[in-house]
Parts: sequence; C-alpha cells; structure tokens
Amino acid sequence: MRSQVTVSWGTPSTYHFDLEEVQPMPHDLARSWLDDQFTFLGCEPIRPTGKVLTADKILCVAEAAGETRFRDEAHRAWAMAFARAASAALAKPVISIDVPAQALSY
Repeated sequence: MRSQVTVSWGTPSTYHFDLEEVQPMPHDLARSWLDDQFTFLGCEPIRPTGKVLTADKILCVAEAAGETRFRDEAHRAWAMAFARAASAALAKPVISIDVPAQALSY
C-alpha cells in the first residue's frame, strides 16, 4: 500500500514524503509529537470554541513551521517526523496538506 504525505504551498512548492520504507510512528507518540510542536511553534486554535482537532493541529504546525522546514535538506529529519506523525495521528496512509488553502485531504 502506498504511504505518502504531501505538503504544498502552491504548485511550484510541493513536497512529497514517501513513508513506504519508514518505520510507522505509534499513534500515541504521533499525537504527543504534534502536541509538542503545536506548543513549541506558538500555534493558536483556529476554531472560536478553542477546540483543536487533529487535522487543525497538523495544518497549524505545517504553517507555523514554514516552507523552509519542508524544503531544506537541513530540516529533512523534522519534515519526515512531521509526515510520520501526521500519517499516524490520522491513521491514513496518503495525506495531502494544502497550507495556503488550510485544507487537508486523505
């Protein structure tokens, strides 16, 4: 089964992370990793109720981290951890994240 996370800032700025040969991240560790990054990057809940859905958390972390963390080889380990966490937290093998549109699909 194909396992991939795509993070996009528009057509010329799309980054693919192939998780086919990568050890899956346990679900609870993935949620914890996303929680830590959400706090570390100073993300704010996007819903007026203050509730933070997992999909919202993934979108906020990607946006706060910025395109550089996905583009530059120096941040490759962080980007792969993000892709593994997103895939495990949503329990979906293929995820597309469109940062400017604030859209996540699987």
